[in-house]
Amino acid sequence: MPLLIAGSIATDHLMSFGGKFADSLVVEQLDKLSLSFLVDDLEIRRGGVAANMAFGLGRLGLRPVLVGAAGEDFADYRSWLERHGVDCESVRISESKHTARFVCTTDPTGAQIASFYPGAMSEARLIELGPIVERVGAPDYVVVGPDDPDGMLRHTDECRQRGYPFIADPSQQLAFGDGPLIRKLIDGATLLFSNEYESHMIEKKTGWSADDVLARVGTQVTTLGKDGARVLRSGEDPIEVSAAVDVAAVEPTGVGDAFRGGFLAGLEWGLGYERAAQIGCVLAAYVVETVGTQEYTFTAEEFVARVDASYGERAAADVAAHLV
Repeated sequence: MPLLIAGSIATDHLMSFGGKFADSLVVEQLDKLSLSFLVDDLEIRRGGVAANMAFGLGRLGLRPVLVGAAGEDFADYRSWLERHGVDCESVRISESKHTARFVCTTDPTGAQIASFYPGAMSEARLIELGPIVERVGAPDYVVVGPDDPDGMLRHTDECRQRGYPFIADPSQQLAFGDGPLIRKLIDGATLLFSNEYESHMIEKKTGWSADDVLARVGTQVTTLGKDGARVLRSGEDPIEVSAAVDVAAVEPTGVGDAFRGGFLAGLEWGLGYERAAQIGCVLAAYVVETVGTQEYTFTAEEFVARVDASYGERAAADVAAHLV
């Protein structure tokens, strides 16, 4: 059964700054902030949360269905994704707007300054899931990732009405959304993805306690950066998974998207939450070691070996049964 991955499709413009942003900030003058940084390099890469997740799933041998809006400049990007196992037939192409742009500068400490132009993403609100399901079949999950807010609401409402199990991943939209919006995006989800900071933001903006959030979603998966990930389920003991070992971090953009892709692959393979989190951590390691969110590569044997090194022979055997 298919996975529908709804969310942003974008081009990433990634730059590196040799100094530290903190050294250029004068706290007393933040109301007059005007900064310019001489960057060391520029990488133009494919990105967008939904596209990144779908790419990761494709690299693991699945065929996710990408749901989102892009511009007429999407042709090369479409070809790239299709070559890597992603179904792009349900991507809406805008007749007037360019594909979204993400521009990000990172300093050596991992601090980032970024901006995002939504462009064609605003047309995601015009996409109906029903015709997509008629084409590909009833979904195991619909992931509702960060996108045009009205589009996210439309997808979430349709999932509830039609009985499609959905996964909430509001991430970047949490900074802009108010409590009522966030509550609508989360309530009733089969699973909620967030990082640790986003978890606290959800609680603050919704007015729900951590227990309230868990009661409304059933399962919450929280990424913890270098400390791995945590899975919480109502009435169950927490599952703590350490990060993959021997990671040579280079650039953090897209790491969370890769984790989600790996985690979803584990669920699709029926391997359970702990194993899914381990697969997510290994896939995330490939991204953090690479500039760009879709530039990593590996063979099935290499991926299994990395699972073995990080989580042991049993985990490697479970993954190998589906990947090799």
